[in-house]
Amino acid sequence: MKDFIIAKSKAILKNIGILLIYLLIWQLVYSLVQREVYLPSPGQVFMRLGELIGEKSFWQAVAMSMYRVVWGLFLATILGVVFGSLAGWSKFCYSLMHPLVVAIKSTPAISFIIIALIWFSSSNAPIFICVLMCFPIIWTNILTGIQSVDQKLLEMAKVYRVKKWDIMQKIYFPSILPYFTAAIITAIGMGWKVSVAAEVLSHPRHAVGSHLYTAKVYLDSSSLFAWTLVVITLSLILEKVLSYSLNKFNERGTKHAEPSS
Repeated sequence: MKDFIIAKSKAILKNIGILLIYLLIWQLVYSLVQREVYLPSPGQVFMRLGELIGEKSFWQAVAMSMYRVVWGLFLATILGVVFGSLAGWSKFCYSLMHPLVVAIKSTPAISFIIIALIWFSSSNAPIFICVLMCFPIIWTNILTGIQSVDQKLLEMAKVYRVKKWDIMQKIYFPSILPYFTAAIITAIGMGWKVSVAAEVLSHPRHAVGSHLYTAKVYLDSSSLFAWTLVVITLSLILEKVLSYSLNKFNERGTKHAEPSS
């Protein structure tokens, strides 16, 4: 226990040290540029961030942007798992879905954002973009997880006439779970980026992206950097929370999948 606390403390101190190095570099670059429009100082940005935190509109924007990202990730996960599973177990479904996934991956996000602005309201367009951009990540990982299942285990299960539910639970589930976890973690970062980008263009009433756009219009670099820090922080928090939850879920799933003695 003591060794764990020491290791954890060292990791925290290391991260703080790295953060301080980047802040120092930021301050040095600011000292060289000395143009607040191009690059505000760290002190100015954190001061502006403190002001924003005290405003009601800040929390409304954060809550609505978080809602859009979480809702988009949820829908993308459901669709990715369902269609990824179908593609993994059916060659026809794979042939049907693969060109669509490749097309989504190949098309610039800005093209879909513009289309979404025509199809949906300014509030719903970011959700659609989040679903569209995160779906291929989850679909691909679920498909890969199914394809990586040991075929010898499946053959053995057929020989011993193992129930289909047990095959799913004991063979497929442990194989897919690591790929699913990796997909969700990757999708979080992608979801935040494209959702905020869609908010910048669609300009919904309460949104982080709307405040970024407003800061850009008025050349308010301190606000622009402060809101960017908010996006990064929220993305990291959501990633940490989901990583912790998924790791706990993985541990339970692995224990549950182990054959009882």
